[in-house]
Amino acid sequence: MPVSAQEVRDRFTRFRILVVGRANSGKTTLLQKVCNTTEKPLIFDGKGKKIDADIVKSSVDRGYHDIDNELVFQSNPGFIFHDSCGFEAGGEDEFKKMKEFVSKRASTRKLNERIHAIWYCIPMDEYHRAITTAEERFFSECDTNNVPVIAVFTKFDALSAVALGKLRRIPGLTRKDQFERTPKLVEEIFANANVWGRLCGTRHPPKHYVRLAKMNSDNTDCGPLLECTTGALNDEALQMLLISTQQTNLELCIAYAVKIEVMRFIERACHWGSLQVSEDECILMQRGIANWFPHTGVVSPALVAQ
Repeated sequence: MPVSAQEVRDRFTRFRILVVGRANSGKTTLLQKVCNTTEKPLIFDGKGKKIDADIVKSSVDRGYHDIDNELVFQSNPGFIFHDSCGFEAGGEDEFKKMKEFVSKRASTRKLNERIHAIWYCIPMDEYHRAITTAEERFFSECDTNNVPVIAVFTKFDALSAVALGKLRRIPGLTRKDQFERTPKLVEEIFANANVWGRLCGTRHPPKHYVRLAKMNSDNTDCGPLLECTTGALNDEALQMLLISTQQTNLELCIAYAVKIEVMRFIERACHWGSLQVSEDECILMQRGIANWFPHTGVVSPALVAQ
């Protein structure tokens, strides 16, 4: 039997993500895009008590956070974000606290406190030093258990500027030639930097990576990141929780409705040697599909027929 949206909500209330990355790596912009807002998040302590943003502003501006604090955007309170506590600056105490947080929240029996994914933001506007001591320590020493880590290469469009600058120094290239050759040179620069290769060679490598560009533009979204994170989850209930929480990517809902629900019934039909589906099975499939579209009203075919 397919898991229902209500069963998912009974098991997990909200999708919880730890966001890691040095200051100015684009973390805030990323989260705003995910939640489709330009507002700042509300901040709550570990007990759910709201914290005055002005009280923590000075620490946040310096890149230091209490990792136990919860960041919630009013536009989509289904997401809870935790921000790394400044260990990227080299503080040993902060690194230790981050490791303890990951270890505890990755395996806690309190399902509502468990983190479901980790996004590690690495800005590519400094691609020569994309992998610092912070990244090396995190991926070498932090065992995240079954919680998938996604490497998020932010500000990837910075490589286009680098590539274009190199091409402009080549005599005889027209402006058109420069722009046409830019994408290929970007791939070469990224490959030569070997950022992904170095991460894959660590003891605890990320599961996948995504490249995000032009995140300050109005017409960009985090569809690739949401899709990548969903695919990295090893639990169908968690996949449904993430898809039912995000409200910006209808294509993702469609893709998983087909991948999970429709294919489930096709496999059953092939097993029994018949592609005919009974009315009851058809209704069950429709309900299963509807679970992946929690923010969309579904009208019963029987009511339409009336």
